Amino acid sequence: MKIWQKMLLIAAVVTVLVIAGTFAYLQYFSRRRLLVSSTTSLDDTGLLKEIEKAFEARYPIDIQFTAVGTGIAIEQARNGDADALLVHSPSQEKTFLEQGFGASRKIIAYNFFTIVGPQDDPAKISGLNTTEALKKIAAYGRNTTRPSGYVWVSRGDNSGTHTKEQSLWKAAGFTYATVSNETSWYLGPAGKMGETLLKAEEKSAYTLSDIGTYLAFYEKEQTITLMQFIGESYELLNVYSVITVNQTRQHHVNINDSITFIRFLISDEGQQLIEDYGESDYGQSGRLFHKAVQLIKENPPSQMAQWIIKYAFIGNPASECPPQYRDRNYLDLYS
Repeated sequence: MKIWQKMLLIAAVVTVLVIAGTFAYLQYFSRRRLLVSSTTSLDDTGLLKEIEKAFEARYPIDIQFTAVGTGIAIEQARNGDADALLVHSPSQEKTFLEQGFGASRKIIAYNFFTIVGPQDDPAKISGLNTTEALKKIAAYGRNTTRPSGYVWVSRGDNSGTHTKEQSLWKAAGFTYATVSNETSWYLGPAGKMGETLLKAEEKSAYTLSDIGTYLAFYEKEQTITLMQFIGESYELLNVYSVITVNQTRQHHVNINDSITFIRFLISDEGQQLIEDYGESDYGQSGRLFHKAVQLIKENPPSQMAQWIIKYAFIGNPASECPPQYRDRNYLDLYS
């Protein structure tokens, strides 16, 4: 091959590479960015990765999740460091809306919390309800000296799980501040949900976990041997919601893509993704999450729908998002 032919070939290759590189560059930077603060339970189970994969395949939007406890996620949104929330603490969500920071809340999924503990069940809580179980655990912790030093491990991080734990201790007749200060048997804060489960495993202690993260660590990763003792009751219901950050409070938020994200999660495709996630990995244990959009529209409502309405609806009259908190530009979300 002559020199001029080689030069032409090299020039052609370089041109192709430049064009391809430019196209990839423009394609990447033409994607809009959406910041979503979410919970560690959705991250530890792997659901967030599946949502991201499906959402980005459909829309030219680069969705970036930050997985933290619900309390921290809400604080990030309040500070304008997130465009939307994907969380599971109705009481904290209610305050967020009432303070004017949130809008267009939609309930998307549910599962249950569960109390898990060592296989030999030293506090003898198997077969008890939640209130009886916590009373037995506290009594055992106060009256027994254990080699591990602890009977209960808590996230202690103002997450949705921690908020649920506090309400359960209260319902069992305990002052949470008193219980959490009894350091001879109560250990916290332990960190994120996965870290808390690993700490409970290390100490052969009981803890409260969402069922999704527990199954991810117990069955799929097989990093814990803790047994599930109590679950699937109204007291342990766990409901997930998506909320946009109010653009009148944080003018820079990406409201349009936040609404697109909500539409995806409540669509048939998004709901089926949630319902089916993990089914092939967890066998007899069932699904990690259950879709909720159509469930709460049932008339008459099923028992599960009644539980969700009672637990997660807010306002008077109760609604997943009272009218005063709905963005007027997207009222069709509630039709």
